Amino acid sequence: MRARSTEDDAIRVAVSTVIFSLRAAPDGDRLMVPLVRRTQDPHRGVWALPGGWLEVDEDLDTAASRTLAETTALTPSYLEQLYTFGDVDRSPTRVVSIVYWALLRSDLVDTQRSTAGAPENVEWFDVDALPDLAFDHRRIAEYALDRLRNKVGYSRIAAGLLPDEFTLTELREVYEAVLGRRLDPSNFRRLLEGTDELVPTDSFRTGKHRPARLYRRSREA
Repeated sequence: MRARSTEDDAIRVAVSTVIFSLRAAPDGDRLMVPLVRRTQDPHRGVWALPGGWLEVDEDLDTAASRTLAETTALTPSYLEQLYTFGDVDRSPTRVVSIVYWALLRSDLVDTQRSTAGAPENVEWFDVDALPDLAFDHRRIAEYALDRLRNKVGYSRIAAGLLPDEFTLTELREVYEAVLGRRLDPSNFRRLLEGTDELVPTDSFRTGKHRPARLYRRSREA
């Protein structure tokens, strides 16, 4: 018969977030996540997902936004509850984690961090080259990445990593960064232009090549 829990070993609830964004790399934009180096035991000095304890007077979405802002100075463009992780041996004390996954537009990362003052113990890592992580955070990060890759077919998700207006090439590059593989430009354009998820604007992106039309996400998508 299992012994009744006492106040000292009561279950605590934490909220953590896996937040994805596109960051510049030598070989093109890469899908990355911010990690926080722990300053306390257990796992002092080890990288971990941003998060914190759930307060008794706040709901889960509020806690996810608050802990993410406090630990990384970031405010996501898209936030969704992912899963609950509660294995008995996942932490020295009994902790259940409510995990969210989030997206942040690439053009807002540096602006938010410079405005809010980015913590020194935060660093961005390529999703395919994560360091050793505390607790079961690697499993959580991999679960979130799998969810993102399964849902990237919805333009609402992919566009969450881009500014309000974007070219089809920029959108395709988001898909490629998330999926980790190249896509045929002609097939990609034909697929998206045949849906009502994207709305063409009257604006164009100019550069070295011919001007490219800008699109935005449909409000109904």
